[in-house]
Amino acid sequence: MTSTQSPASDTPQPDAPVLVSEANGVLTIAVSAVGAGNSLDDDGIAAGTQALREVARGRRDVGAVLLVGAGKNFCAGGNVRAFAAADDRPTYLRLIADNFHAFVTALHEADVPVVVAAKGWAAGAGMSLVLHADVAIGGASSKLRPAYRGIGLTPDGGLTWTLPRVVGAARARQIILTDRVLSADDALNWGIFSEIVADEDVEAVARANAETIAAGPRSADSGTKHLLSVSSENSLIEQLALEGRSISERSGRPEGIEGVDAFVGKRAPEFGKTR
Repeated sequence: MTSTQSPASDTPQPDAPVLVSEANGVLTIAVSAVGAGNSLDDDGIAAGTQALREVARGRRDVGAVLLVGAGKNFCAGGNVRAFAAADDRPTYLRLIADNFHAFVTALHEADVPVVVAAKGWAAGAGMSLVLHADVAIGGASSKLRPAYRGIGLTPDGGLTWTLPRVVGAARARQIILTDRVLSADDALNWGIFSEIVADEDVEAVARANAETIAAGPRSADSGTKHLLSVSSENSLIEQLALEGRSISERSGRPEGIEGVDAFVGKRAPEFGKTR
């Protein structure tokens, strides 16, 4: 496996953490740092935003994005000590929110499946990121918490948009307004986590999921992700029309041709050769 440092980062020192890497068709982004309680990492978010924009512009060819935490937790939220130290807190918080939202926007515009390795705590911004996953892998002791209310702030990162769509409006209101801590079982039962594994296996299983997705038909996966993302906004008739157009279009593309021909020929499809 090979990895490449994102151009968004300065040339790393020998012991510097790798913020963005690419291997086996998977773009891996470290969203939190080891220090500061595994809070959201400004450098990781900046490097990740640039890399995701490169994916959206066709300058990087990846089939999945994997979000990980550099420490024992996925992400414990924003760096509250930095909030407190800012000379002008409103200006600083707006800058932090804008940068975080640029990352979330780039994640959406990259238009590839997103896998999250949600080990340990995913709080505040970390919980927001988990809700943007197509596949979220949690550990037995993983926990999620909005955490905004506890410091007198409102959510960011799209949490007020994603959470109601996943767990329902009433449950989302209760979770955010009571700052409820969700266990791994809660997250699985309410459709936030896709799977729970042993704590020590979270990142390995998440990576395996990302590599499996990346090795498959990327055009079909991108189309499926789009269909799922717009389904809640459409009537059944509208969704059927979109599905009909999408499956027709994919049947004429190299991956669709290879997949159908492989099925008829009773062999495994070789999607990698169609790219």
